[in-house]
Amino acid sequence: MEFFEVLMTRRSIRSFLPDPVSEEDIATLVKAGTMAPSAMNKQPWHFVIVTDREKLDAIADRHPHAFFARQAPLAIVVVASPNDASGGFWVQDCSAATENILLAARALGLGSVWCGLYPVQERADILSDILSVPEEYVPLSLIVLGHTEKEFSEAHRHDEAKIHHNSW
Repeated sequence: MEFFEVLMTRRSIRSFLPDPVSEEDIATLVKAGTMAPSAMNKQPWHFVIVTDREKLDAIADRHPHAFFARQAPLAIVVVASPNDASGGFWVQDCSAATENILLAARALGLGSVWCGLYPVQERADILSDILSVPEEYVPLSLIVLGHTEKEFSEAHRHDEAKIHHNSW
């Protein structure tokens, strides 16, 4: 799929088929995440692959906006290692990794949605608890993924009023 088609048709998808995502596609998604830029190339991320039905159901039950994880076959949690980041830029670094995974999912024909965790401590704690994340790490984002019957149409988010040249 051509890059700009991926970019223009990436959407938040919250409806998934029960079909599992292949190990090959999971590896591609994670590799896309690891290819993100990071400050001083510190790569302060870890990726927790969640395919266990009980854990996905627990996420759906406990995260206030991830009820659709109950029908999804896969979630990827991007977890930061703030101590390994350069200059405190772990949020930006792990957000870039998250976006790469979302774009890779679209390129693979998978539906995906980014559910916020950090900076809402309660949400980060929920995922830390479910996934046994060590205390010194911070779950930043929850990406719920899977095959979908939803159509990918072009998003219309471009707003010329928000574009400024050379000054505000």
